[in-house]
Amino acid sequence: MALLESCTALAKSFGSRRLFENISLGVSEGERLGLIGPNGAGKSTLLKILAGLLEPDSGSISLRRNTRVGYVPQEAAFPDGMTAAEVIGEALASEPLEDAERPARINLALGRGGFADGAVRTESLSGGWKRRLAIARELARQPDLLFLDEPTNHLDIEGILWLEKLLSNAPFACVVVSHDRYFLDNLVNDMAEIDRAYPDGIFRVEGSYSHFLEKKEEFLLAETGRQESLANLVRREMEWLRRGPKARTGKSKARIDQAGRLIRELAETEARAVKGVAQIDFTASGRRTKRLVSVEAVSKELGGRTLFRDLSFTLSPATRLGLVGLNGTGKTTLLRLLSGELPPDAGRIERAPALRAVYFDQVRENLDRSQTLREGLGAHGDHVIFRDRPIHVAGWAKRFLFDAGQLDRPIASLSGGEQARVLIARLMLEPADLLLLDEPTNDLDIPTLEVLEESLTEFPGALVLVTHDRFLLDRISTAVLGLDGLGGAQLYADYWQWEQAWTARKAVRAEKSPDEPPTRATSSSAGRKKLSYLEAREWEGMEASILEAEETLAAIRAEMQLPEVVSDGPRLHACYQRMQQAEAAVEALYARWAELEAKQQDSTSAPGAMLRP
Repeated sequence: MALLESCTALAKSFGSRRLFENISLGVSEGERLGLIGPNGAGKSTLLKILAGLLEPDSGSISLRRNTRVGYVPQEAAFPDGMTAAEVIGEALASEPLEDAERPARINLALGRGGFADGAVRTESLSGGWKRRLAIARELARQPDLLFLDEPTNHLDIEGILWLEKLLSNAPFACVVVSHDRYFLDNLVNDMAEIDRAYPDGIFRVEGSYSHFLEKKEEFLLAETGRQESLANLVRREMEWLRRGPKARTGKSKARIDQAGRLIRELAETEARAVKGVAQIDFTASGRRTKRLVSVEAVSKELGGRTLFRDLSFTLSPATRLGLVGLNGTGKTTLLRLLSGELPPDAGRIERAPALRAVYFDQVRENLDRSQTLREGLGAHGDHVIFRDRPIHVAGWAKRFLFDAGQLDRPIASLSGGEQARVLIARLMLEPADLLLLDEPTNDLDIPTLEVLEESLTEFPGALVLVTHDRFLLDRISTAVLGLDGLGGAQLYADYWQWEQAWTARKAVRAEKSPDEPPTRATSSSAGRKKLSYLEAREWEGMEASILEAEETLAAIRAEMQLPEVVSDGPRLHACYQRMQQAEAAVEALYARWAELEAKQQDSTSAPGAMLRP
């Protein structure tokens, strides 16, 4: 594969803080390179340097002639008052395109981004749809090499799966900074980690993220053996030096010099091996109650829309419930109901007497950014009280990778990952029966995520977790509650069971008439009746109908890729409308199929069942 871009011996510092030095890597055609590293290692900075948006302090960058480079930043921002089509049109303003080609390029980019309406205004877009628009804007420029910084931020499960498919089938190479481990495993064919623990500052392996982890373990094991061997050698040389050799001969002088080099090499190796990892350990209250929270026939509406109806479940110690669903389906609302912040519209929520619930909110409203780090960590004077014993605030800060010099800095000056660690540190001081965690993984690096996983797995109380991190959800949850945002809710054994059901049931709601009742995957007794004769016949022929509809959709998509269609704006637009209708037909068939299958499910999977640890 031809090389698109390469860099040699890159270094970058901000003030006295050195991010990285001597970084060298290359990106070739067809590569999908995943880039990871601890917070503060300089991943985003390196991405900007490679994209040509920032100059390195030293080193060189070589870009193949006529290579088109795109860049999607970590936070997408657009001027208010513009439509999605205008944003993409503005990105193409400097492109030498013919009049007929420009609208075709805009329509194609909108379609690839999932936008059914290019007239939607940017200020009305959610964070996830702004992320889609930022990606669509770069796709319109038809890059040869695309850099993406945390592209899954703000995307729901549907958006993440869309992005995986988009990048996996893309004709361009890409470099992705991400902490989403399943996303990396499903997408990349090359992995690199920036970390001062590596002799060259970076460790790269060809293959998936899982393969990278295997090779990384082998490398670190070999480094540990090398360090032990070096330490033994240095020990022998130190004993020889203590005997007071007289440097009279060339041989003695050479051995003394060699001993000095070995000592310096060992010191460098040991310094690289020291890794800072946050120490997360939530405090349990030790309550023995079998039932902590009982939810009975709870319903809730928001903005005139029923989020869930007749929802029932029980939380016991060691229950770890994951909440899944698209953005806006009511996951955060359910957490607030469980915490007592919101009342249900119907039904009741019974809590154990004096229940202690700790709530991590995704927007971090409980974090006063005007406070200093010392105050944010929960210090009373120079100490915090953790499990009934005082700990000096400097030691408590060090536990979360802060140094004593940062204690008087305002929280507002900290990065997103640092602010997340502050909130976790404060919540750890509160003994809890129940943890309510709303997107706790945002901005955390992979080493911190791994520590968080261990802590949540070992927490003896109950927890309810909302996260788009499928790896964390799959590892932590003992059960998963799927919400469709239209009143339906269903319990699943794990995330993957929910994803399969959701894939089968998802429907394009905008294509349905307002008076058509929505197809819901509910757990009501009516939905579990035996199939009628006509329904059984319909169910038997459903697979053939879906295959036929998918073939029609594939033919339309293939037609949209033809050069004569891409260059013909009206024809492309007509194809796009036909594709939307074909997609709606496929989704409606899947939804109907899932509805028929749901009628045959065993009633023990209803949301009213007790959640078991």
